[in-house]
Amino acid sequence: MKKILFALTSHADLGGLRKTGYYVPEAAHPYAEFKARGYGVEFVSPLGGTPPMDGFKADDAEQVAFLEENRAKLEQTMTPEQVNSLEYDAVFFVGGHGTMWDFAENVSLARIAAQIYDRGGVVAAVCHGPAGLVNVRRSSGEYLVAGKAVAAFTNAEEIAVGLQDTVPFMLETVLLERGAQHIAAPNFSKNVQVSERLVTGQNPASARGVGAAVVKLLEG
Repeated sequence: MKKILFALTSHADLGGLRKTGYYVPEAAHPYAEFKARGYGVEFVSPLGGTPPMDGFKADDAEQVAFLEENRAKLEQTMTPEQVNSLEYDAVFFVGGHGTMWDFAENVSLARIAAQIYDRGGVVAAVCHGPAGLVNVRRSSGEYLVAGKAVAAFTNAEEIAVGLQDTVPFMLETVLLERGAQHIAAPNFSKNVQVSERLVTGQNPASARGVGAAVVKLLEG
């Protein structure tokens, strides 16, 4: 059975404005794709334990199912140091604004992603989840995103939601600095990019497509 490692933020404070966390639909919709193929799913977060949530909608049956079916696992997510990367075929960095504070500088999460990619696995991320990719270096020393087509929450989208002065960095800007070919679609429209074994999506509307693209790579 193929196994996917979901990385969720542990950060709950949106710059003092309100609470944040991982964005539930960005986990639930790809999860539905993986569940349909019989894949196993495990969870990691920078601090372990129960990660904070954002964006949950009770009228979305897939979000409800995701939380119910993974309740025990979500209450005791692993820390990165507890993860054996050899057990996973892919790692998926779920978005949510919290990731902007605790993904980029997490050396252990970066190590997990590099190890999975370097042995032929898939690395995926959606929306703000690519914050977890900006400091991932392959065994060669080059940035994982260098030279690859990448989608992520754009500078224009960050400005549109009024958080450009709240987040610690602008994700699109840093991805470009790392050598990524950042591909932007119009604000809040679907955009999934597949570059070798890296799958990225621009925003919540892209989450299901990211899951489907990961499945296609793993099945292919």
